[in-house]
Amino acid sequence: MDFTLNIYTRLLKTILKSGYSIQTFEEFILNPQKKTVVLRHDVDRLPNNALRMAKIENKFGITASYYFRIVPYVFKENLIKKCVSLGHEVSYHYEDMTLFKGNIDKSYMHFKRKLDLFRTFYPAKTVCMHGSPITKWDNRDIWKKYDYKKLDIIGEPYFDVDYNKVFYITDTGRRWNRQDISVRDKVNSGFNYKINSTIDLINKFENDELPNQVIINTHPHRWVNNFVSWLKELVLQNIKNVVKYLIIKFR
Repeated sequence: MDFTLNIYTRLLKTILKSGYSIQTFEEFILNPQKKTVVLRHDVDRLPNNALRMAKIENKFGITASYYFRIVPYVFKENLIKKCVSLGHEVSYHYEDMTLFKGNIDKSYMHFKRKLDLFRTFYPAKTVCMHGSPITKWDNRDIWKKYDYKKLDIIGEPYFDVDYNKVFYITDTGRRWNRQDISVRDKVNSGFNYKINSTIDLINKFENDELPNQVIINTHPHRWVNNFVSWLKELVLQNIKNVVKYLIIKFR
């Protein structure tokens, strides 16, 4: 079974044994280490899964970046506070252009308010867009008119990383770097590593086959040990992948 917390724990152990440091995205922007893995987590739903993942990382002395959506079933204040108490970076997984149907000015005002809200929990210096794959609005378009750096934001993963030097890995679609089922969670990469499974990724770390700087983006809702929940996520994601494939093909 892939995409379980047991497999994720094994991945963390392997990264550490392979001589990589592990950084939050904020730490990477401020002081990128020569051999490092950035752990980025996009919390799209099931925030309790994010807390489980955060606790596992904390046991290994690892800090990661957690980006929470603002929708009510994800934005849980007590849970966010617990993630912060474990030492993790927490910030806004923004989707304002989607929420305001492409109105860039309303989106920006909403973004500022919600960023201030996140800053009551953690001094957020980075943000990350939510892909909103089934909508026509790209949440990054807000920055065609406004400048997030004027809000004391130092980094956004889709703008402030040179992916010719940094290898980006994402589990979007419950697959690793599958461009054909990723609507917006993709980058122009200078690397071409095929990763068939998390075990394959673990083996690549063990055999020192990956670049010195890596960003791993996971979605905590898909990493579970409970078989019923695991199977439900598998079936649901396979259906969603068909929809996303068609969106990419016909958009």
